[in-house]
Amino acid sequence: MRRGSPPGSHGQPAAVLTTTGGSPVEVRRSARRTRTVAAFWEDGTAVVAIPARFTAAQEREWVHRMLAKLHKQGERRAASGRRRPATDEALAAHAAQLSETYLGGRATPTSVRWVGNQNSRWGSATPADGTIRLSDKLRPMPQWVIDYVLLHELAHLLVAPHNAAFWRLLEAYPETGRAKAFLEGVSYATARGLDKDAAPDRVPNTAGNPWPGDAD
Repeated sequence: MRRGSPPGSHGQPAAVLTTTGGSPVEVRRSARRTRTVAAFWEDGTAVVAIPARFTAAQEREWVHRMLAKLHKQGERRAASGRRRPATDEALAAHAAQLSETYLGGRATPTSVRWVGNQNSRWGSATPADGTIRLSDKLRPMPQWVIDYVLLHELAHLLVAPHNAAFWRLLEAYPETGRAKAFLEGVSYATARGLDKDAAPDRVPNTAGNPWPGDAD
């Protein structure tokens, strides 16, 4: 297992590879892999698996191809018009898909459901019992925002605090930065009474609390 391209012929250190979004890249050579090449996300790192026999030139070519493929896959998921997970069952199934795609399937919640009583957060997770709850206020929002909050809570099942290890888990999702900014913008506007008709669920915050700024 190694990271980056092999050292040059003059003993220079290998360059550190990153994706276009700045996430680290790891190239894995395998003697058991003879012809196929694969790329996937693992704990915030883009992994490209290649045959051990590949030359340095072949490695560079295939890493470039597979990173471009991963990028396009992320864009398609973010822009896709797939059906929103309306029911708790659909939300749980979607959570499992997101966990498999971005967290290596390691986050396995016991239940995932929509709730209408969260006035200070977009979502919450309880690592002790593996439960995840998403606020109903997210329902009208773009799917890439819902996916971010869901991934945020899935990551909490693996790392409870908001520390560096936690945020590394979310680096694999290409819309993390944009989704955080979107939610912060909604919170800023609604907390100050700006354009209340444009609030996500088009109803006042009857609890009297500001809208949440992020998942928790």
